[in-house]
Amino acid sequence: MFEGIEFLNKPFFWLLTLLPLAIVWYIFKQNKQTAELKISSLKGFKVTKSWLPKLKHLLFALRLIALAFLITALARPRTVDVSTKTKTTRGIDIVMAIDLSASMLAKDLKPNRLEALKAVAADFIKGRPNDRIGIVEYAGESYTKTPITSDKAIVLRSLKDVKYNSIIEGGTAIGMGLATAVNRLKDSKAKSKVIILLTDGVNNSGSINPKIASELAVEFGIKTYTVGIGTNGMALSPIDIMSNGQFRYGRVPVEIDEKLLKEIAQVTGGKYFRATNNSKLAAIYDEINKLEKTEIEEFKFYNYEEKFRLFVWIAGLILLLELLLRYTIFRSFV
Repeated sequence: MFEGIEFLNKPFFWLLTLLPLAIVWYIFKQNKQTAELKISSLKGFKVTKSWLPKLKHLLFALRLIALAFLITALARPRTVDVSTKTKTTRGIDIVMAIDLSASMLAKDLKPNRLEALKAVAADFIKGRPNDRIGIVEYAGESYTKTPITSDKAIVLRSLKDVKYNSIIEGGTAIGMGLATAVNRLKDSKAKSKVIILLTDGVNNSGSINPKIASELAVEFGIKTYTVGIGTNGMALSPIDIMSNGQFRYGRVPVEIDEKLLKEIAQVTGGKYFRATNNSKLAAIYDEINKLEKTEIEEFKFYNYEEKFRLFVWIAGLILLLELLLRYTIFRSFV
C-alpha cells in the first residue's frame, strides 16, 4: 500500500503513540463501568447465549483504526514521479594523433607499445560518451584515419584497425602528425578542442616543423597533450625485416625528444606525460580524462500526486460503519 509513497509531514506519525494509551484508557474505563450483582443462585434466570456483547469492543477498535488512517492522512502521503533530462553544455572535440613508426612495435610495453596504447585509448573513448573523437595516424607522413565524430562505434572500430604497415613512409613526422590533427579541429565549433599526441621517438622526417604546427594549434585555440611512450634505457625493438617478412628484434636505446614534446604541450596550454609501462600509460589517460571534463546540465522534473484523500475517505467510511453499528446492532449494549 505504501510502495512508492513518501510522507511530507512525517512528525505526525508520533501521534500513533497515543493509540496504545487510548487502549489502556478503554480497558480501565470498561472495568469501572461494569456493574456487579451478587446472588446465591442463577436457577431462576433463563440464560440466553449471544455473541453481540462480546463483539461490542469492535466499535472501539474501528474508531482506533479510523484515527490511525486520519493520522496517516495528516502525514501527507504522496507519490513522486521524477523524470530526468540531460543537456551537454560544453562539448569537447578530441583528436588522437598516433605514431605508427616501426618502433611502436617495441616490447617494453605488453604486448607492445602500439597494442598497449590501443587498449587504453579504447577505454578512454568509451568514457567520453558526450564528446566527438577523431584519429590521425602518422609515421614519415600523416593522414586522417577517422574524422571527429560522435559515433563511438566507428571510432572504436577504426582504433582496432590501427596497425603498423609498410605503406606509410618510414620515420617519425611529429610536426605533420600534429598539423593534420590541427587541420581536423580548426573548423570545430566546440567549446574546447584537444589533441592527444602520442609518439615514441624524435622528429626525423616530414615537411612541417613541429614548432610551426604548435603555433597553428595556438592560433586555433587547440590544447595539446603530448605523451612519450617507452621505457627508460633499452627496449626490445624491431631492427630489421627478415626474408619471411617478420621483424628481427634487438635491444636498442629508447630515444624520445622529451624537450620538444614538453615545448608543444607548454605552448598550447596542455601537459606532457611519459609512459614507461602499461600502468603509467593507463594513468595518463585517466588524468587527461579528469583534466578535460565535459559539462553536463541535468534537469529534473518532479510530478507529485497527493494520496492523503484516500486515507481520509477510508477513515470516514470506518467511522460511518462504527456509528451505524453503534446505533443499530449494538444499540442495547453501549
